[in-house]
Amino acid sequence: MAHDHDHSHGTGNVSDGVLLWTVIVNLGLSVFEFAAGIFAGSVALMADALHNTNDAAALGIAYIARKISRKGADAEYTFGYRRAELIGAMIQLTALIVVGLYLVYEAVKRMINPEPLLGEWMMIAAGVALVVDIATAWLLWSMSKGSLNVKAAFLHNLTDAAASLAVLAGGAAITWLEWKWVDPVLTLGIAGYILWMSVGMLRRTSGILMEGSPPDFPFNELREAVESLDDVVGLHHLHVWELDEDHRALEAHIVIDDIPPDTRATLRKKVKVLLHDDFQISHSTLEFETEAHGCDVQDCGHSHA
Repeated sequence: MAHDHDHSHGTGNVSDGVLLWTVIVNLGLSVFEFAAGIFAGSVALMADALHNTNDAAALGIAYIARKISRKGADAEYTFGYRRAELIGAMIQLTALIVVGLYLVYEAVKRMINPEPLLGEWMMIAAGVALVVDIATAWLLWSMSKGSLNVKAAFLHNLTDAAASLAVLAGGAAITWLEWKWVDPVLTLGIAGYILWMSVGMLRRTSGILMEGSPPDFPFNELREAVESLDDVVGLHHLHVWELDEDHRALEAHIVIDDIPPDTRATLRKKVKVLLHDDFQISHSTLEFETEAHGCDVQDCGHSHA
């Protein structure tokens, strides 16, 4: 059985006001951390600021996309405006990868030629970031209890808090132990995590925009489930794609026995319910045909799914 995965940072049940405030607070934190990083000479602080900017941008995109998606479908965009979030995500992720690679370059350069660092400023800025990260996690969690998506968002914010805690510990090591190598090492760790996450999300986003099938979609199970229904002979010209992260669509030709119109209508409804309940396919276009009056493989564009 297929399962949907929500990548909206668990914002589905959070009010617009709370979501907007989390965006503003996280952006403010990012600006503060980046400025403190420049002042303290810490690339790790600037890397953590980028990490928080990523979260603020993701929440901001979710907020804007929610507003846009409420417009619904129209004559120009018959599937609606859901993919607005994906376009924003592509821009954001591409920028993140570029900046992440720059941070790697800076970290390696600092390892070769260490620069003066103000460990106390690193500790202060990272401490503020840690408080904000925990507060953001608590705010989202308390507003939407019982949602698995929000639990995922809560865990994501805990990773932010862990990054801030690491920078805080790094500041302490620099201040009291004079371990200047800690800053570039932390930077490499945070930048590596950002690049790993960004590349993975970029591949996922590109796949949806290219109308690829959902990851690990059980085509064989779907085919067997439909073909096991009474009066169904076979299934071909099968296409499954994602409209966005949460909505799937299907197009297929179903070969059936020569049955009366009312039985055909009942079978169509049965197939649609099966697709919706067992495979989370919200939009399906089905063409019924008999073996005697079906399309040739070349004519109907048979897929190899």
